[in-house]
Parts: sequence; C-alpha cells; structure tokens
Amino acid sequence: MITALISRNCRQVARAKHRWLATQAPMPIVLGIRREDKNRWERRVALTPAHVKRLIRETGARVLVQPSNTRIFNNSSFERAGAVIEEDLAKADAILGIKEVPIDKLIPNKTYMLFSHTHKGQAYNMDSLREFLGRNIRLIDYELMTDQQGKRLVLFGTHAGYAGMIDGLHGLGQRLLALGYNSPLIHMGQAHVYPNLECVATKLRHVADIISDQGLPDAFAPMVFTFTGAGNVTRGARAIFDRLPHDNITVDELPKIVADRFNPRYKNRLLALQVSAQDYVERISGGAYDRAEYREFPDRYRSVFAQKIAPYTTMLVNGIYWESRYPRLMTTKDLADIQRRRELKSRMLAIADISCDIGGSLEFMSHASTIDSPFFYVDAVNNVEHKDIEKPGVQINSIDNLPTELPFEASKHFGDSLYPYAKALALGNLSDPVLSRAVICQGGKLEAPHAHLEKNLEAAHGIRVADTRRKRVLLVGSGMVSQPLVDYLARSRDTDITVASNNLDEARSLACQFPNTQAMQLDISDTRGLDTSVRGSDVVVSLIPAPLHPQLADAAIRNGRHMVTASYISPEMELLDRRARDASVTILNEIGLDPGIDHCSAMKVIDEAKARGATVRSFISWCGGLTAPECSANELGYKFSWSPRGVLTAGLNAAKFKINKLERNISSGSLFALKFGRVPLFPGFAFEGLANRDSLQYADIYGLKLSDMDTMFRGTLRYRGFAEILDALHELGFLSLDKASIRMTPLEFLASAINLEQGQFDLPQIAHALATRLNTSPTSPLIARLLVAFSEFGMLDPNQQAVHAPTHLDFMSHILQSSLKFGRGERDMVCLFHEFGIEEPCGKYNVHTSSLVAYGDAESGETAMARTVGVPAAIATRLLLEGRIHTKGVIRPTIGEVYEPLLERLAHTGMHFAESTKHGAHHSLQQTMAWN
Repeated sequence: MITALISRNCRQVARAKHRWLATQAPMPIVLGIRREDKNRWERRVALTPAHVKRLIRETGARVLVQPSNTRIFNNSSFERAGAVIEEDLAKADAILGIKEVPIDKLIPNKTYMLFSHTHKGQAYNMDSLREFLGRNIRLIDYELMTDQQGKRLVLFGTHAGYAGMIDGLHGLGQRLLALGYNSPLIHMGQAHVYPNLECVATKLRHVADIISDQGLPDAFAPMVFTFTGAGNVTRGARAIFDRLPHDNITVDELPKIVADRFNPRYKNRLLALQVSAQDYVERISGGAYDRAEYREFPDRYRSVFAQKIAPYTTMLVNGIYWESRYPRLMTTKDLADIQRRRELKSRMLAIADISCDIGGSLEFMSHASTIDSPFFYVDAVNNVEHKDIEKPGVQINSIDNLPTELPFEASKHFGDSLYPYAKALALGNLSDPVLSRAVICQGGKLEAPHAHLEKNLEAAHGIRVADTRRKRVLLVGSGMVSQPLVDYLARSRDTDITVASNNLDEARSLACQFPNTQAMQLDISDTRGLDTSVRGSDVVVSLIPAPLHPQLADAAIRNGRHMVTASYISPEMELLDRRARDASVTILNEIGLDPGIDHCSAMKVIDEAKARGATVRSFISWCGGLTAPECSANELGYKFSWSPRGVLTAGLNAAKFKINKLERNISSGSLFALKFGRVPLFPGFAFEGLANRDSLQYADIYGLKLSDMDTMFRGTLRYRGFAEILDALHELGFLSLDKASIRMTPLEFLASAINLEQGQFDLPQIAHALATRLNTSPTSPLIARLLVAFSEFGMLDPNQQAVHAPTHLDFMSHILQSSLKFGRGERDMVCLFHEFGIEEPCGKYNVHTSSLVAYGDAESGETAMARTVGVPAAIATRLLLEGRIHTKGVIRPTIGEVYEPLLERLAHTGMHFAESTKHGAHHSLQQTMAWN
C-alpha cells in the first residue's frame, strides 16, 4: 500500500510539473538526450557536446544523456561538457531525439522533441501518435519548427543531399565497372567511409584531376547528371557535384549535345542539367505552363520527363517533394519504354533518389534501401527488381537516413539550428513562437492545426515503430514456393529467418542463398521441439502439406505466435478459430495464388462497388497454373513444376456453382467429363476449364447475397484437350485412390489396366484394348491422342524401371512428374481472371474485369507459380511482423487491412492487376463460356 501511494504521488508530481512547464515563468528544467536505436547506423545526436556545454552554461539546466557505444560523440565527451550519463531518462522533463521512439520506450508526462513522422497523417505512425496522446506527452516535431513564412528552421536536408550525391557517384562508378568500363568515379567511396566533409573534398579533388587527365568512358559520353528540386536536398547534392569539372546545360540543348556526343569537350567534363516543373510537365489540353495553375490544378498537366529529359540522362538526382495529386516524374511504363530502346542503353544508368519517396514521383521506386545494401536495380521491361549489378536495370539508391552517413557534420549543423529552441525549452519557455508552432499534441489532445489527424487515428491501421529487437520468422517447409518467400523476407535487414524441414539438406541448400537465414531439422510430431522452435519466432509460415497445417497452427496458438499458410481453411483449421482469438493470435490462411491473391483482387472490386452503392449480380473467377504456350507441346498441354498429385486429386472433387440463375452440381469423378470446353478470356489463349469445388460458399465469404446473383462461379484453367486425356485416365482407373501397393514398370501398369497379357504390347493391340475399355473405336481421335500421350509419359517404353506406389493415382503422379517436367530454358505461366457483373445505382449494368498474367523466369528457373504463391505469403508475413493486421482468429485475406497493403506491395514486385470496364451484360462470360 505504501509503495502504491508513493508511486501515485510521484505520478501526480510529474503531471503537475508537466502542466507547470506551460504556465509558469521560465526556469531551468532537466533535459534528456536519448540514445538513437532505430538502426545500428543511426549515430547522429540532436545536440553535440559543445552545444550541451553552452546550454548548461547559459541556462543552468541539468542535462542527462543516455549512454551509447555507437553515437558519433562518445559518452566521455558529454561528461566533459557537464552532462550526466544516465540510462533512465524518467528524471528528465523534456527529451530530445532524432528518429521515432519505440512505443514501449515512451515515458508518460514528458515533452518529446523529435522527427515523429506523424503530422502528415502517416498511417504507419498513427499508433505512435495515439500513444503520445494516451500517455499525456507533449510532442514537438522538428519538421514543424518554422518561421512566420513557413520556412523550416531545423533540418538535415543539405546533409542528405551531400550523402546522396556521394553515394550516387560511388554507385555509378561501380555500375560502369560492372558494365565493363573503368572510370574515375570508381575511386569514390560511400559517404560513411569518410570521417568528415573535408576528407570528401580531398577525394573529389582527386577524382576531378583524373577526369581532367584521363577522361570519361567514350561509350557513355556525354555524361548528363539531371537534378530535380530546388531545396536543401538538391543544394547539398550540387555542392558535392559542383566540385567535379562540369558544364551547366539547359533542356533545349540536350538533343544537340547528344547528337554531338563525340565532341572532345565531353571527354573531360560532366554535364549538369537542373530542371524544374516547367521543364518536364505540359498542359494536357495545350498551352503554356502556368506555375500557379499547376499548383492549384495539377491534374491539368502531365509529365513529359520520360520523353524530353530521361533519354539524355546518365544519372538522375531526384530531390523533389511530391504529393499524389501531382503527375509522377516517371512511371514504370516510362522506364520500360526507355529500357527497350537499344540506342538508349547508356542512358538512365542510375538514380540517386534522395527524396526517398516510395512509389512517389518515380513509380518504380518500391522501397528504401539501406546503408548496408544501398543499391537495387529495376528492369522494367521484364518487371524484375534485383540486386545483381551486372544484370540489366537502372541502379537505384534510396537510403532513407542519408544524413547519418555524415554524422559529425550533420549533428553539428542540426544542433546549431536547433540550439536557440533547445535553449528556450531548457528554460521552460514553451511560449516561444517557433516551439508553439511545432507542438502537435499536449495534455492528451491534438493542437488545433492538427485536429484533422483524428480521422487518421480512427482510420489508420498503422504499425508500431520498430524496436531494437530483430524480427524472427520460422518457415516450416523448404519446397519450391519457399525460395521466393525467403527472397522477399530476406530483403528486410531486420529479419532473421529459420528454414525448418525434415529434409535438412534441402533446407540448408535454400538458406545458404540468403543473408540472416539459417536451416534446422524439425519433426513436427516432436511437440517439445516444435514448441521451442515456434516460441523462438514472431511469425510461423507453414508450407508443409495441407493436412499438417492444423497441427502447426495448434502449436502457434499454444505459444502465442501468428501463422501464415497458403492453403484452404480446412474444417480442422476452422475449429481453432475460437482458441486463436482467445490467445490474440492471427492464423492467416489462403494467402497464395488461388486461394490468395484471387481473394484480394476480388474483394477490392467488390468493396469498391459496395462503397458506391452498386450491387454485384455476377462473379466469375478463373485461375490456372499453366505451361507457357511455347512450352506446351504435348498432349496434355501441361507440365509440372511440382508434384502432380494435387492436380490429379483436384479432378476428383465434386463442384457446385450458379450460372444464369441456375444452380449446377457436378458429382465427384465427373469434373473432367463436364468441362467448360471454351473459356474465351483472351483471344491469344485456347483455354478450357473445370469448375472449382463449391463456388456458392464464396458468396458468403465475399459478403455477397447469393439470391441477388445470377452467377457465382470459380474455375480452374487448362489448355484445350487437357480434360479429355484426364477423363480417359480416370475411366481407365489410373486416378483411383484405393490402396493397391503397386510395384511394376509403367508399361506393365498400362497393360494391367487395359487387360493386356505379357507379349501383347504392340500399338494395335494397345489401341484395341483402350478402345474396348473406353467404349470407342480404335481409330477414334481420342485413342490416337492417348497413344501419343502414353508415349510422352514413357508408358510404352519396355526399358523403364519399376515404380512402387501405394495407389494408382500415386503411380500416375510419379510417371507424370518424371516425364512432363520443365526442361532447361522452359517456363510456366499463371493466369488469374475475375469478371464482375455490377449493377450501378443509376441502373446501368457494367462488366468489370481484373486480371493478372505472370510468367516464370526461364533463365533463373523461378516459376510463376512459386512466385505468385510465395511472394503473397511473404508479404502477409511482413504485415504481421509490422503489426499491420489486427484481426485475430482463423482468417482469410478478404478484409481491407490485409488485401489493401498486400496488393499495393505486390504491385511493387511487378505483379499488377489489369482492370477494365465494359457497358452491358452482353459482354459477360456468362454468355460465351461453353459447358459440356
């Protein structure tokens, strides 16, 4: 009781002192300087020891500094300045930092001064803002410290420009060498290797001398550096660049200069092109550029950067501030168009995106890079993003904390600009106009200029600011889908991945390809070992056979860990829903291709239709993992990138659906016979299709009313002719799941199925026996196709070795896997196609489509199927790690908090859904799909 009373009294005193700071005459307070812990490279500090010494001398304030072994100024330098090294900043009244503070480290009833990244309503930091309010914290944001004209007073922009340009020159030198060309830029290091800017200046003088003496590679002349933006970022970049020999040019000069590219003057000089909006946008309807109009009505303009400037640019140094209402500088299509032109292979080699605006002015800039891994490459022609410096693609440097590469000067510069306001804060003078303008919230309420953030707080599903603990993923299973999944997750340097499998060699083979990834052997029947592995992770990903998912999910719930799987929700999994919710655990299922991103893309359109008051009258969804057309030259028109067993057993399912107001049922075993013989999705593909299980249940899953719908259908795509062969195999008993324990050669297996005796293996006899079993003529087209198919399967070869299998279907699965596998240089294809019949509020009927076609990579061997299953599952895993998914229980990706960010991130990997709308029900597939 006494302890509780003391604790309560201390809290009351703290609150009283917090209120007093805003109401009483100025007097010194206790100021804290926190240790930066967002990442290991963050070595900056808001005030240097020199600033602290001056502050103590001029105000009498007491300064506490959290100890740090990575800060650019060591602990003893602050002690010598008069500060106290103190881990616990609870004794401070106001706390200064640079980057965001992990939520669990926020101390109630304090004043915090930092870059909070909340005042624009950034969704990923709304949880932080909510905590600032809930913990009665006064938040002062450096970005809002402005003069009366709105000009920012405290910022790192110039140093971001310095570091971004240094890194850009370093990266371009590396890229040129990878392309087979030495250049003076190869001598530039990354910014963080230089102790200070004086050392950078010395290096630049050295590089400048080499440019003047030896020149630049002829193949890339003239080397044009294009600068966007006119703020501190660009000024910093130019301050670095301008130390190299160069000439300034204008946009109008570009064609003439490049036409005269062999002019000797370009051998020893770089060219600098500074552009503004009037250089790269034009009025859509024609007429002159008007700056005031562009700012007020940017939709009247379009970017022509890709046509006027990019084809002449060697490196783009991007420093513009961009908002979504403005046209993009360049789209992904723009970049692809440039990369397709052979004559421009020496252009758009590199981008220093100092603004680091993800998916912003440069649509293809998908993520922030890191100081550890500063560059990635975008091959827009092939929709590929990679990190191989020798492969095609524009080099992108998009580090989001560039100033920390120059921590000494950046901290000194920042502290100089911050000092007057830190002094006012130390004196308790919160009425200082610069400080008061920078307050976002205090007393548990948003300040008036930021009241609009209430809507963001209500709507945002933000993530919590990352703490210093690394994120941990346990991947159970090491099959084909695993590689693209690990590849995506391993790009985040804060994530450790453990690949657990009963096949340790396979797990090691996968893990050795990626950083921060290890392999281990795991037997999921070993409960103790399983619990230990699950408990050591944050999220479990299950890529083991579907019947084993509930066992792994049970362990995840038992140990309070989230789980991701690409498989359908089974009845056994559904039974775990209540336990998962009670344990505050999310078990996210059906997050691959189909099921998976088919749900996501469908719910996006359905929810958009509902939001505008429209009614979905028809839903048709087709999806198929197929062989690319040029690789489909066999009777099945199909090849297998993994076990055929799933394809074969799927054909044994029953199905039900609704088309043109009539409900249909297909019994088990009849699916191949009752195929849709013509599915006209695209003129270039000869598709047929099979109904996919129970389509009717998805009306409820998607929040639709089946009685209001004419059609509710989901199907699986194949090339024409597939179902005829599979139906014959079914009739011959090759797809039976009855226990049989077979051990024979493929030819013997065929002979026994069609009642042929030893020695009766010539083609006419086989044809006659097949025809008898299938009740057709030996000369029928079906028998001819089957003979060709059996030859392709190796079932007519007497020299084949015996196969052992527990069932006829497993025997057939083995044969197909060995005979119809992808060869070197071959690739697969995935096609996903949704059609929605939508009745609009005005009564009009629209047919809306959403489609995705993806191809495997013949060079690397990565399949489209593995990528379209593995990457969505990886993105879902990432969303759980970031705290973006709040719904608990056994769920699908049919809710906005899952499918919205997932589709957005999926697009950044090159998987875009193409959408279109046509007017009138006569455009619907309901009218054209042919069903047997």
